[in-house]
Amino acid sequence: MLRVHFTAGDMARTRVADGPDPLWESVLSLHRLQAPDREPALADWRGHVLRHAAPSLRLLLPLVPSRGYFPDFLTPPQGSEGFEAGLDGLLGTPRRQLRGQMERLGLERPPCPWARSVAEGSAPVMRRLGAALRDFRRVALGASWHGVRSGTEADRAWRARVQWYSGTAAMLQTFGPGIRWQPPVLECDYPADKDLHLDGRGLLLVPSYFCRRTPVALADPALPPTLVYPARNTVRHRRRTADRAAGEHLARLLGHTRAAVLQSVGGNCTTTELARRAGVSLSSASEHAAVLRDSHLITSTRECNTVRHALTPIALALLDGHPAAVIPSPGGAGNHAALHGRPAPATGDRP
Repeated sequence: MLRVHFTAGDMARTRVADGPDPLWESVLSLHRLQAPDREPALADWRGHVLRHAAPSLRLLLPLVPSRGYFPDFLTPPQGSEGFEAGLDGLLGTPRRQLRGQMERLGLERPPCPWARSVAEGSAPVMRRLGAALRDFRRVALGASWHGVRSGTEADRAWRARVQWYSGTAAMLQTFGPGIRWQPPVLECDYPADKDLHLDGRGLLLVPSYFCRRTPVALADPALPPTLVYPARNTVRHRRRTADRAAGEHLARLLGHTRAAVLQSVGGNCTTTELARRAGVSLSSASEHAAVLRDSHLITSTRECNTVRHALTPIALALLDGHPAAVIPSPGGAGNHAALHGRPAPATGDRP
């Protein structure tokens, strides 16, 4: 078990990342390639990567075993700023850290000549490692990155919104059985028994598409505290019968077309994308989006000449079948009638 110890200052400094970290996703996708439980949903992706990224895999797999320790320098904090920024941070790792982390990796598996050369950290070797990571990301995540982002966006937006309206403690209670908030400690199912004291630094929570079952943290407690966790939208084991029941429930509540529009929003999309996904006209998608927005089921933000829509916590709860997860939204109750396109009756002061 991993126990993350919070202080009052840590509660104020804890936040959910703006999206998936490309270097964490690269490393965790290497885990998925080696996993004994081959997920059917990833079969095509896995075959594509094995066919087209073989040269990169020969250099990367010795650094990222299928389980256990992997070096922290592969997932530097600069990765939150994008792949190239993260890669610059990785390539700038001090040689002392490289040597220490590679020595620790060598305790769990005999080092190959390539791993020993990485431990030395010469410029040519690090450039070769950077080229392998860049090539692997292009093959494994390049065409899939939009799906990775959309697969984590609904989770990220939901938890950030819970934190905004109800506070950090409420957000830490949203993770479910594998990550439990027992104030002032966050208990996480973990393959090793360890304690992480934040000491006022706060915690960065990073939703991940490729993370499975248990969260992942950096091994060195001196590094910026980070917890990478499986995003809810990436869980692929929902029963089809449960999905059908949820769809029927939404159709009774919203009507078939509006339910289809709500289910088509995904993590984030424009009105044009929404119309295409739901199979309706652009004007119809715009009208349904307006009703869903007035009912606090989606939020809409304008970016230049486009409008982007995202699900709210209430919508996520409806789609996931977890009504207990609903938190109060701005405007409170009184919007049930608006779900069907009718104005809601006037209510008193907003909370």
